[in-house]
Amino acid sequence: GHCTNISSSWSIGTRAGTSFPTNDYGIIRHSNAAAADGRVYLYNGSYQDITSAANPSVGQSVRRSGSTTGVHSGTVTGLNATVNYGGGDIVYGMIQTNVCAEPGDSGGSLFAGSTALGLTSGGSGNCSSGGTTFFQPVVEALNAYGVSVF
Repeated sequence: GHCTNISSSWSIGTRAGTSFPTNDYGIIRHSNAAAADGRVYLYNGSYQDITSAANPSVGQSVRRSGSTTGVHSGTVTGLNATVNYGGGDIVYGMIQTNVCAEPGDSGGSLFAGSTALGLTSGGSGNCSSGGTTFFQPVVEALNAYGVSVF
């Protein structure tokens, strides 16, 4: 959402929806549906196929993929968190984790095996010292647009 608010035109397609603040998700309609797939890049030349979506549970082991820092692992530490990013930008119902992230990782996938769990929103700390990262639950975003993973 905080990314898709920036522009309606993207290299892969056109924004079809966005929600930020309150939520932090958006959707891009791929300009070449045949090229769209349901994989997460793992930044080592391989991919994780995503075949379902679910809500996580506290204590669940998870991984996050992001364009700045690649793939990092951790645990879900809380659910339904409220995050105040400042300037009136407050989001609700977030997944809280101890997975690190840095600027530019936003929008990356939170997943466990082949199950999508969330979309990277933001947090504190970094991948040198660790930190807390919050994720928009992906099930809520999928439901908002009437779409599913494949």
